[in-house]
Amino acid sequence: MSDQITAVDKVAVDVAPEDVLLDAAGISKVFGGLVAVNDVNFVVPHKAIVSLIGPNGAGKTTFFNCLTGLYRPTTGRVSFDGVDITAKRPDIVTRAGVARTFQNIKLFRTMTATENVQVGMHPRLRARVTGMVLRTPFVRREEKAGRERARELLELVGLKRKDELAMNLPYGDQRRLEIARALASEPKLLLLDEPTAGMNAKESEELRRLMEKLRTEQDISILLIEHDMKVIMNVSDHITVLDHGEKIAEGTPQEVRENPRVIEAYLGSQA
Repeated sequence: MSDQITAVDKVAVDVAPEDVLLDAAGISKVFGGLVAVNDVNFVVPHKAIVSLIGPNGAGKTTFFNCLTGLYRPTTGRVSFDGVDITAKRPDIVTRAGVARTFQNIKLFRTMTATENVQVGMHPRLRARVTGMVLRTPFVRREEKAGRERARELLELVGLKRKDELAMNLPYGDQRRLEIARALASEPKLLLLDEPTAGMNAKESEELRRLMEKLRTEQDISILLIEHDMKVIMNVSDHITVLDHGEKIAEGTPQEVRENPRVIEAYLGSQA
């Protein structure tokens, strides 16, 4: 392990305990003989926007999957808001306050935008099966409130076509819809996997402003995987760089931009 990584790990550890929302320590994920993520330490503070970048195949999405319960880490521990969530089921992680979007959009295509967002509310609903079958007044009130909240969230992310089937929405609106559905679970931490993919420059800038708004007005921390370096550099408080599953750099946008190992990872040794 290089001196550079030793130094940046020390920075992560030095975050005051009361400021830490997510603490991933020594995370590794091995598939057979392939080491996809190798001994990564990672911290997300409260009300921060933290980005995870690296070349294709660097292990970013695998790391996301280890944090959210889709993969069981081979080694390491994940603590969220002081609670150990290592290898917990995705629904338990969601109820704890972690929500995410996916690199490849995963929507209910034959449901409306509003209905898709309502699905995201299920971890917070209080109605039970008996009440749903009997259509009790409580269930009807909860469904009405949920529909109104879903439409508020769609307005928040800038999606106007609330009653359109998800399959008929443009690609950029489908990305917005996925974010609104994630927000419906009332997360403390939102993980976004390449949210500006397929968006034009104007849409990407609107999404950057949305992330700032979520942080300042909703007190939501954001962990971002993104290939649009303009978005990354303009929105991130802190950036971590992975290459071949290992953390090679960490710091402010300016520090990462000037790091020789990051330049080499993206552009090759000739750069």
